[in-house]
Amino acid sequence: MKTGTSFQVNETAKNVLDYRFPREERLKGREEIRKVFSERKSVTCPGARLFSLRNGLPFNRIVFAFPRKFGNAVKRNRSRRVSREAYRFLRKELHQGHDLVLLVYPGSGRDVLSGRMNQLKELFLMAGLLKSKLNGKNA
Repeated sequence: MKTGTSFQVNETAKNVLDYRFPREERLKGREEIRKVFSERKSVTCPGARLFSLRNGLPFNRIVFAFPRKFGNAVKRNRSRRVSREAYRFLRKELHQGHDLVLLVYPGSGRDVLSGRMNQLKELFLMAGLLKSKLNGKNA
């Protein structure tokens, strides 16, 4: 019985590890972020804008940005956590090899996980980064 329980725990731990947000997938450094803004391809939906640039790496890197007018630090940090969580769930459905900057504007009303996931799906679809099937066709 311990073997079965151990197997379940190991499988659960493996599934949890699949949804980590490793340090290498974080876009860092002022120069790298400026490069995405200056050589950008951007798409916009209500409440957010996504900037993307090919990076030649086998994975995507992302940074979440919020204007200071977004509210106080508590509101910005909550929105950042929700955005990061939504991205973690969606990143397996994305084409790899891009640097991404997600700029979230105040008043989007999507600071719940389901709303932010829908917002990110819309942005990734418009940017051509979503590789999941849509209406029976590859997107």
